[in-house]
Amino acid sequence: MRPRQEIIELFSTFAQFESDHFRQWLSDSKLRRNIERCLADLAEPLSENFWALYWHRSWQHQPTPLARLHLSAYLQEPCYWAAQKTLTRFTNVQYRLADYFQMAIATIEPILEGFQPERSSSLKTYASMMFLSRVKDLLRRSKEADICTRWSLLRKISKKTVLEVLHHVGLLAPQIEQYRLAWMCFNAVYVQTQPRGTQKLADPDRALWRDIADLYNAQRSQLTLPGSPCDAATIEQWLTSLSTRVRQYLYPTLASLNALNPDGETMPELPDHSSDSLMAQLIAQEEHQIRSNQQAQMQTVLLTALQQLDASTQELVKLYYQQGLSQQQIMQMLKMSQPSVSRRLAKSREALLSALVQWSQDSLNISVTSNLVKEMSAALEEWLQIRYGELISK
Repeated sequence: MRPRQEIIELFSTFAQFESDHFRQWLSDSKLRRNIERCLADLAEPLSENFWALYWHRSWQHQPTPLARLHLSAYLQEPCYWAAQKTLTRFTNVQYRLADYFQMAIATIEPILEGFQPERSSSLKTYASMMFLSRVKDLLRRSKEADICTRWSLLRKISKKTVLEVLHHVGLLAPQIEQYRLAWMCFNAVYVQTQPRGTQKLADPDRALWRDIADLYNAQRSQLTLPGSPCDAATIEQWLTSLSTRVRQYLYPTLASLNALNPDGETMPELPDHSSDSLMAQLIAQEEHQIRSNQQAQMQTVLLTALQQLDASTQELVKLYYQQGLSQQQIMQMLKMSQPSVSRRLAKSREALLSALVQWSQDSLNISVTSNLVKEMSAALEEWLQIRYGELISK
């Protein structure tokens, strides 16, 4: 993949694949015109990190297709490298590089929601880690869906999930009550008769459907609108429909946000002008400068703490983050036990995290809370990835 360099290209082009290989960068004309106008308003050029934060800020305040697609274009490289890493780690003939890329880019919305500029050094590095994590999670969930029959799926879900699904598809309150009661009767009559360790439940026979229907009819008086009695065929139809809706809700079909129409322009239709004023850009520039200064101070603190680790621990950290070796591989290379490797990695992170927390208290006047420590731990992991270039190396 040819890395992009220019600001206009970074925020207006999308990767195109051919035969499961990267072919070229496709330009979206409306995104290009918009970023060109933004650049023309400024007296001097600004960094890609500034524009990433600028569009993320715009997306947070008014999540329009324009801001989202600029960010989607910007995150093409980390998405591609996450797909590459997934392809090398998972020998699954069902998916190819382009499939993993589509899986990753389809998760951009929650990644944008989770990004916190004040905690993370860059959107691109944060996205690099999160794309990889989310694709792994999608693969796990997809595998679970593949091995579950519709009846196993109904057994696995909770009452809360059932209600979420029924509300999601837009059913009215009386219908939701009916579906929920049918599901509860299914659990009471059928699921309880199956071994708990069974992954795949056999289809209920006609006698069982009649038993489920009989229980439903006996309990329908508790519904707001009881309605007429239901036969076995109706109950089976309801639960079959419910299982289909649950699968669609929990394991949705993945679609890329980068789909191109026949004219080569990214959908949906975008406005021809930016809704943000020059003043908004200047405010974002000032905020960006403050964050840049804080990040530079944080990097100095962490580098100092890293250098204070003994030489063997520094080498161990380097092997883990720069070369991407597993603890098992490090154990074999350094002739150490696996618990020793794990313990020394944990202690090195603790030392760096302690330095980061102390700096936050002294320089930013931030009170230490459990949530803050958790956020800083994630920021530290991100910094180590940047420092050793493991996730974004080409």
